Amino acid sequence: MKNIIVGQSGGPTAVINSSIAGVYKQAKKIGVKNIYGMVNGIEGFLNENIINLDDYLSDKNNYELLKRTPSAFLGSCRYKLPKIEDNKEVYEKIFNILDKYEIDAFFYAGGNDSMDTIKMLSDYAKENNKKQKFIGVPKTIDNDLPITDHCPGYGSAAKYIASSIKEIIRDNASFNKSRLTVCIVEIMGRHAGWLTAAASLVKGDDSEGVDAIYLPENEFDLNEFLDRVKTLAKTKSSIVIAVSEGIQTADGKFVCELSDDNRKVDAFGHKQLSGCASTLASIVAKETGLKTRAIEFSTLQRAASHLSSLTDIKEAEKVGMKAVLAANQGKTGMMVVLKRSKNEKYSCTTSLFDIHKIANVEKKIPNDWIDIKNRQLKKEYLDYARPLIIGELKPIFKNGLPCHLVRK
Repeated sequence: MKNIIVGQSGGPTAVINSSIAGVYKQAKKIGVKNIYGMVNGIEGFLNENIINLDDYLSDKNNYELLKRTPSAFLGSCRYKLPKIEDNKEVYEKIFNILDKYEIDAFFYAGGNDSMDTIKMLSDYAKENNKKQKFIGVPKTIDNDLPITDHCPGYGSAAKYIASSIKEIIRDNASFNKSRLTVCIVEIMGRHAGWLTAAASLVKGDDSEGVDAIYLPENEFDLNEFLDRVKTLAKTKSSIVIAVSEGIQTADGKFVCELSDDNRKVDAFGHKQLSGCASTLASIVAKETGLKTRAIEFSTLQRAASHLSSLTDIKEAEKVGMKAVLAANQGKTGMMVVLKRSKNEKYSCTTSLFDIHKIANVEKKIPNDWIDIKNRQLKKEYLDYARPLIIGELKPIFKNGLPCHLVRK
């Protein structure tokens, strides 16, 4: 391959930049001449907002700094490509730019919608006898891409969520029963509760764990929720409950919509969610008279590189490297996936899978991993998730704060 290009799309993570680092590292190793980055994903690419990664990563120190930098170094976007039959001009423009820069392979790091972009571009290339190869690099804290054992980004987000909730539990337990506070923690997760499930990792010798976990995989019953809070309040001096932002009632209404149904949608038609914890805290206070507190992690859970998982960083870099090797071998229309070893000791290898079986498919937590009656996660989930949060990569500090690599 002479030249390649890589981009990032969708919600950032603490380790998506490690995948960019992996693409760069492997491309240099096999002798690629120019390694380009598209600024702000395919949207920036269409405007030829393109940089040469040598300008930033030829310095080994910058390479290591990139792996410690959260969010999307190249910038992200939520741009939805039209269907090929609806707007061939957009595709013609994309391939004209690819030809102009003599780009042989296109890599896109992202989640479900990003993999849809890879699918459409590879389909257009096949239909029109184009030479370029298109490989998807998995990324999403939501952990909802199918086929792959897990997604880079999830382990670090889970580590942050569990660590933060553990601290919230200690804080909330500071006072006696006369100051009982019901603390409701809202965690990202539209249709899949993988992130909120990470709250279950907290329970151990030094933590009693959360009192309940509500996931979008299961119907939310407000009366059951209130009864549980009332029952807990009879014996406990502190109550901490984790909820997914996407929990829904039996009629399909998001809980956050119980207080506001006028919500915007993004470019992919996804309704913007937030306020679930605040809504529930208000209802609990009104119905029980108990003191409540709502905490929303929001973007903190995807930007906490100071608490990222070393396992996650290494795997993010590994899938980036695998993507380059795949394209160099002539593969296209594929996504890199992680395959977990069946051995007792945790390890993962990389493989490839047809993008058409991945794009627009959402993986949820298996029902038999969820203890619905007690609103907790079972051992199967704990065994699955705990290896993903292991290890740390110490930030590089300056003036007491972590350093980040940013574009000029």
